Amino acid sequence: MPDKKSINLFWFRRDLRLADNAGFYHALKSGKPVLPMFIFDTEILDKLEDKDDARVTFIHQSLVNMNEELKRLGSSMLIKNTSPKEAFDEILDEYNIDTVFTNHDYEPYAKERDTEIAQILAAKGSKFCTYKDQVIFDRDEVMKPDGSPYTVFTPYSRKWKEKLNGFYLKPYPVEKYLQNLYQTQLPFPALKDIGFEASSIQVPKNEYKSIIADYAKTRDFPGLAGTSRISVHLRFGTVSIRELATEANKQIEKTWLNELIWRDFYAMIIWHFPQTANHAYKPEFDKIQWRNNEQEFEAWCKGETGYPIVDAGMRQLQALGWMHNRVRMVTASFLCKHLLIDWRWGEHYFGRKLLDYDLASNVGGWQWAAGTGADASPFFRIFSPEAQTKRFDPKFEYIKKWVPEYLDPEKYPAPIVDHKEARERCLAAFKKALNG
Repeated sequence: MPDKKSINLFWFRRDLRLADNAGFYHALKSGKPVLPMFIFDTEILDKLEDKDDARVTFIHQSLVNMNEELKRLGSSMLIKNTSPKEAFDEILDEYNIDTVFTNHDYEPYAKERDTEIAQILAAKGSKFCTYKDQVIFDRDEVMKPDGSPYTVFTPYSRKWKEKLNGFYLKPYPVEKYLQNLYQTQLPFPALKDIGFEASSIQVPKNEYKSIIADYAKTRDFPGLAGTSRISVHLRFGTVSIRELATEANKQIEKTWLNELIWRDFYAMIIWHFPQTANHAYKPEFDKIQWRNNEQEFEAWCKGETGYPIVDAGMRQLQALGWMHNRVRMVTASFLCKHLLIDWRWGEHYFGRKLLDYDLASNVGGWQWAAGTGADASPFFRIFSPEAQTKRFDPKFEYIKKWVPEYLDPEKYPAPIVDHKEARERCLAAFKKALNG
C-alpha cells in the first residue's frame, strides 16, 4: 500500500509525451510530488470493434516508452484499465491526492467525463485543474467582435493569424522540474492484460520536416509522398502542436499552417456546437431522405464501387489505417452524394479505421463533404471521381498501387452508380430537404 502523503497527479490523455506538455509542466511546478497516470478507458475501449486496433497498440507502445523515461528518473506511470470513475475511486483510496492536473479535451464525451471526475474529486476535497495543450488557440480565444464563435473558416483563420505571436508558440520547459516526480516503481501491464493484441499496421514515423517545404505543391497528389503523415502523432500528442505550428509558421507558404488552423477551428466548433457530433450543423439537412443502401455501403467500405479513385482510397484505409486527405474528400463526397448514404455511417467507419481519428476534425470533414456543416462545401458541389482522377492522379500511380486490376472488366466491378444520374438524384434529395 503506497504511503498516504499528499501528492499531485498528472492524467495523460491526448498528450503522450513528457516534453512541452502544458498540464504536466504546471503539475511539476505545483510544489508537491507528481505521480503520472493513464487510464485505458473501458467506456471507450469496450466500444472498439477490433481487438487488434492499431491505435491501442500505438498508445500502449507510447506509454511504454514514456514509462522507460520515467523509470530513469526514479518514477513510473500509474496505469488503470477501467472507467474513469472507477479509476479515481480506486486512486483516492490508495493515495492522498491534493490536485489532479490534466489538459483540456473538447469532445462531448470528454466534457461529461471531466465534469464527473471534478465532482468526485471535490467530494474528497481534491482539486481538478486543466490546461490548454492540444491547440494553439483555445475554445474562446479566437472569437467574433461580438464574442460569438466563428462558423466560417476564412475570417477565423485571419483572426487566428493576427493573434499569433511567439508567446503562443513557446514550449513549456518541463525538463527543469522533472526532479519533482513522485518516486515509485509500479507494474506496467502488457497489451494483452487490457484485452487487446498487437496490430500489424505500422504507425508512420514523426518525419514531417522533410515534407513541409514543398507541401503546397505536393499535398493534393495521392501518388506522391507529399503529405506529412504527422496526424496520428498530433492526435495522440506524441508531438507538440507548438512545435508543429512553429515550423509551419517559418514557411513562407502557409498552406501547412492552414491545416493546423483547420484543426483548431474544428475543435472550437465541437466545443460550442457539441450537437454536431451526431446532427447536421445546419438543421434543415437532418431532413435529407438518405437511401442508406447496405449493399452499396459495404461495396464502398471494401473498395469495390467501380470508381478506381474511390476504391483506392478505401483500400489504402484498410491496409494502412490512413488515407490521403484529397482522397478522404473524394470518398466522403461519393458516399454522401453519389450513394445518398448518411454521412454519419461514413464518419463511424472512418472512426473505426483511421489511426488519426479525431472526432472534431472527422465530423468537421464529413459534414464539409456532405454539405451539412459549418463552412461546408456547398451541397450542389459534387465531386466527379473521373475529374478528380484526371487532375490529381493523371498517371494513375495511386490507383495502380491500390487497384491494380482496374482495367480488367473480369476482375474489377462496373460502377455501382452512374455519375450523372447520381448527381441529379442527390440534388433533388438535398433541395427537397431544404424546401421541406
